[in-house]
Amino acid sequence: MKKKQRVVVGMSGGVDSSVAALLLKEQGYEVIGLFMKNWEDDDDNEYCSSRQDLIDAVSVADRIGIEIEAVNFSKEYKERVFAHFLAEYQAGRTPNPDILCNSEIKFRAFLDHALGLGADKIATGHYAQVREVDGLYQLLRAEDGGKDQSYFLYRLDQQQLSRTLFPLGTLLKREVREIARKAGLPTSEKKDSTGICFIGERPFREFLQRYLPIQPGEMQTPEGRVVGRHQGLMYYTLGQRHGLGIGGGHGDSGEPWFVAGKDMARNVLVVVQGHNHPLLLSDRLWAENLHWISGSVPRTHWVYGAKTRYRQADAPCEIESITAHGCEIRFAQPQWAVTPGQSVVVYESNVCLGGGIIACPDRSVSP
Repeated sequence: MKKKQRVVVGMSGGVDSSVAALLLKEQGYEVIGLFMKNWEDDDDNEYCSSRQDLIDAVSVADRIGIEIEAVNFSKEYKERVFAHFLAEYQAGRTPNPDILCNSEIKFRAFLDHALGLGADKIATGHYAQVREVDGLYQLLRAEDGGKDQSYFLYRLDQQQLSRTLFPLGTLLKREVREIARKAGLPTSEKKDSTGICFIGERPFREFLQRYLPIQPGEMQTPEGRVVGRHQGLMYYTLGQRHGLGIGGGHGDSGEPWFVAGKDMARNVLVVVQGHNHPLLLSDRLWAENLHWISGSVPRTHWVYGAKTRYRQADAPCEIESITAHGCEIRFAQPQWAVTPGQSVVVYESNVCLGGGIIACPDRSVSP
């Protein structure tokens, strides 16, 4: 008899990874669950429920009849993800730790461990798809456009994708929950996690203050008028409206205030009024630390779609130039609050080509 392929599934204790494991078991794979613990600092039940998540993952594994192992990647997470996360915030940028967490932990440390267990493939509960075309592996969007997570996976390479299965890629979220309910999985109604990767849904500013010192300064308009005080530039992001604490009495127009920039040299937070203020709109950007999934650089002056944040429709664009240091992307329509530190991810139809880290908006030549 042909030996079953062994698949190690990353099980987080949530409904998505639970159903991924169930589907693979039903498809005839030899399935092993792997629960990753990646955060140890103040790991408590209030914000970082890894203890309950492990209990849920073990309960699911028992229900569907598979083995499960717990592994601790806290050291790798701190060195490869969290240190970068803090450095970016200290430099005034807004990083996306979920993207780095995927490439360095979920699809590197986890993949290495799984291969050590004799795995042929790994699988996760991400909403995305993998397709092989002429020996190259493509990352595709999920069928459920509202849940598609290819944006967070754009830094995966050919070796990682060749070993990866995404069992939920063709399913809608409601279908996933229905499968879980019918199978009697204890996670069928469990709420989705929306916090920082592995750190939980804790108050963000309070959390960041433990690692980065408060450095108060002035909030100023582009003209230099002081309209308030900030607690530290690292606590704010471009386009932010809430939490600025700017009231009336500044001779303003009555429109809401938004963060439009950071002057790191003077420790000044630049704020403007109105959602469509010109300083919040960019028709181009410069991206660095590029990663192209195929290993080949895409064509320049070709119409693509791109996202500069996760919850965003594709924006038609062209890659105007690519150098060893980065690329310039020009959009057909100005984009709102293009934020340094975030990722721009480029698509051709449903295929995710890759992308890079936004260095600055409105930059027509490389820094």
